Amino acid sequence: MTRRYFGTDGIRGRAGETPITAEFAEKLGRALVRVLGKRQPVIAIGRDTRESGPRLEAALARGLASAGGEVRLLGVLPTPGVAAFVVANRLDAGAVISASHNPAHDNGIKFFSGDGFKLPDATELALEQQLEGPATDGAGAVAALDHAAPQYVAHALQSLPAGFSLHGLKVAVDCANGAAGETTPAALRALGAEVHLFHATPDGSNINAGCGSTVSREISRLVKETGAQVGLSHDGDADRLLLCDETGDPLDGDELLAMAALDLLRRGELAGQTVVATVMSNLGLDEAIEEAGGQVIRTAVGDRYVLEAMRKGGFILGGEQSGHLIFLRHGTTGDGLVSALQIFRLIAESGKPLSELRQVLRKYPQAQRAVAVKSKPPLESVPAIQSALAAAEQALAPRGRVLVRYSGTEPKLRILLEGREAGLLETHADHIADAARQSL
Repeated sequence: MTRRYFGTDGIRGRAGETPITAEFAEKLGRALVRVLGKRQPVIAIGRDTRESGPRLEAALARGLASAGGEVRLLGVLPTPGVAAFVVANRLDAGAVISASHNPAHDNGIKFFSGDGFKLPDATELALEQQLEGPATDGAGAVAALDHAAPQYVAHALQSLPAGFSLHGLKVAVDCANGAAGETTPAALRALGAEVHLFHATPDGSNINAGCGSTVSREISRLVKETGAQVGLSHDGDADRLLLCDETGDPLDGDELLAMAALDLLRRGELAGQTVVATVMSNLGLDEAIEEAGGQVIRTAVGDRYVLEAMRKGGFILGGEQSGHLIFLRHGTTGDGLVSALQIFRLIAESGKPLSELRQVLRKYPQAQRAVAVKSKPPLESVPAIQSALAAAEQALAPRGRVLVRYSGTEPKLRILLEGREAGLLETHADHIADAARQSL
């Protein structure tokens, strides 16, 4: 059986429309307690800054408590902070109310197991099957906590060597008017960095609006405006990271992965000499890691699949081009703050600017498109798209590739072409995108 509501990162959609309603959230809470199968399980809930968040939070808590759950409300907290809180306090599960990098009118719900990892597909399916169970009137309780954010900051700082300092480092920080507005600047200031903070005044409707890790031009502008040595940008729930060097040129997740992996290889600390990436990562990443004696394993798109391969192989580093990076020694999920601290350590210890450190990756040119779609039929059933794909594959052979897939979280078709000739990539990316717009 396939899941109806859960995608690659929980349940997501427009707030106020099924399944992102208070009624559905309450059902989901009751279902989670049933699936956990434990008397009075303790579950934490964190959220981002969307206007719809408090109502969904209250409904989810009501459902959990009515089925006998003990609920801990963590308030506004980055997604990795919720996972870390669950593990540190030995809770039974955690929930996050967020739509990550999506616009403010969207929201979502995702869960972590007691071990801090996202629920496996089978458990999400079991949750869906329990949604229409009877209403209950258990004896659970709901309590609001005020120490989750400082606890998460302390957790992130523990990923660094004792006595580590960022004194003298000037950082421009874009918090996307999201969940990281308190925690990321607190961590950086605790290390002695000079922090110039932007987009940290959420009003419920401005999360990710013209800012955050999906709007690279903004952090580029802020770095140039402040004269910062590095720019840091999160998405709405701060599990993602975008960095910008001192010239105002943004780095993607592939560059960050390459820098971190090569550093761990030099130290003899990269388990299996392997880094895990997705099929979207640049071929230059493979070349850089292989030249240093390591290898890259690729997975389907989605940090859950990266993490699955990491756990199966015993690897400690993985991530996505989008900036979801997983340092498994320091956490159980993508963590924008921990990832930033690991790269800042390289800057501080090497004494080199980010513009120089990033040169370890020589990227193949890429062309990417995201086309809004009304439906998601199998691509092999759409002749116009198949014709455009065949033409692109023939033109890019033998040193190029074409990847086309539907987004797991949005009604979009994502297109990636990679090869040596940028102009050729752009032409064929446009042809495929035009075929998609006409057919989907």
